Amino acid sequence: MTGPDAHRIIVPRRGGPEVLQWVTMNMPEPAPGEVLVRVEAAGVSAYDVMLRGHWFPGLPPLPYTPGEDFVGIVDQLGAGVTGLDVGQRVGGWTFGDAGAYAEYLCRPAADLVPVPGGLDPATACALIVNYLTASLALDQASKVCKGEQLLVQGAGGGLGSAILQLGREAGVQTFGCDATSKQAQIRADGAQPIDYQSEQVVARTRALTNGGADVAIDLIGGALQLLRSWRALRPGGRLLMLGMAGTLKSGTWIIAPSLLLIGVFSAWPGGRHITKGPGMENYPREHPRWYQDTLSGFFDIAIAGRLTPHIAHKLPLQDAAKAHAMLERGEVSGKIVLLTRESALD
Repeated sequence: MTGPDAHRIIVPRRGGPEVLQWVTMNMPEPAPGEVLVRVEAAGVSAYDVMLRGHWFPGLPPLPYTPGEDFVGIVDQLGAGVTGLDVGQRVGGWTFGDAGAYAEYLCRPAADLVPVPGGLDPATACALIVNYLTASLALDQASKVCKGEQLLVQGAGGGLGSAILQLGREAGVQTFGCDATSKQAQIRADGAQPIDYQSEQVVARTRALTNGGADVAIDLIGGALQLLRSWRALRPGGRLLMLGMAGTLKSGTWIIAPSLLLIGVFSAWPGGRHITKGPGMENYPREHPRWYQDTLSGFFDIAIAGRLTPHIAHKLPLQDAAKAHAMLERGEVSGKIVLLTRESALD
C-alpha cells in the first residue's frame, strides 16, 4: 500500500546536493527474518556525499535512497523474528545497502542492535558507522597499542573524533590534525591538536612525539596529504589510509594518485610501512557477533559518559540537501544527523 504520510529521500541522478528529492514512499513490508523500523534518526556521512556526486563501481542503481546508519522504533516483525519487540528502539548499519534517509525501512533482524534507555536517537545514531569504522581501524588494521602515539589527519570530523575517543579509551596518546575552527573539539576528545592552517604539520608532529608518531591514520587522501602523513611517522611507524574525505573539495581525481603513492610507500626503504586490515564493507557481515557486541558496547560506554559523539547539526530529514551542502563546504565538526520528527530537533 502507499503511505501518504511516509516519505524518503532519493538520488534520481548524479549531481550536487540539489538532486536530492523528498518523495512519498510505498510502505515496505518485512520479509521473513526482517523488521520494519520507523526511523527516528539517520546519519549523514562523507560516503553518502561521494556516492551522490560521483559514480563508483558497485553503487546502488539509480534512483536510490542514501543513508548508512539509523536509529528507530520497531514497527512490525517479519515471520520468524525473535528477540525483538514492537515498540523497541534499535539502531543499525545498512551494510552498504544505503536506504536510511527514509521514514520507514526494512532490515534483517540480525542487523539491528537494541538501544538502551537513556540514550537519545541522535547520539545513538552517531555511534554506529563512525565508531565501528574507528574500532576496525585501531584494533584490526593499525593494531595500535597502549602507550603508542597516534596522529589522525582530519581529526575534526565525525570519524576522526571517534578514532580519537576510542584511542583515548585504549590508552593511546593521540594527536589530531585539522583546521583552526576544530581545535577545541580535538582537545575535548583528549588529543593534542595540530593546526594545519598555522603550523607545519610534519615538524610539529615530530616535535610533539619526539621524532614521529607510531601510527598515522589519514582520512583526507591526496598525494601531498599522504606524503605529509608518511613523513610524520617515526622509523618503523605505520600509515593507514582510511577514506578520501579530500574528494569533497578536490574531486575524485585525487584517488588515483593517492593509490599510486600508497603503492610506492609499500616498497619504500627505511622501516615505515603501509598497514591494511579488514574494512566495513566485509568485516561486520562476516563477523556478526563482533558487530552486535561492539555496537552494544559503544551504547553502554556512551551512557557511562566515556564516549560523546559530537553532533554538529540536527536537521529535518527533508533537509538532506542542506546537510550535504554543509559537508561539501567543510563547515562540519562532528556528525550531522537527520531526524524525522520536528519535536526531536534542538
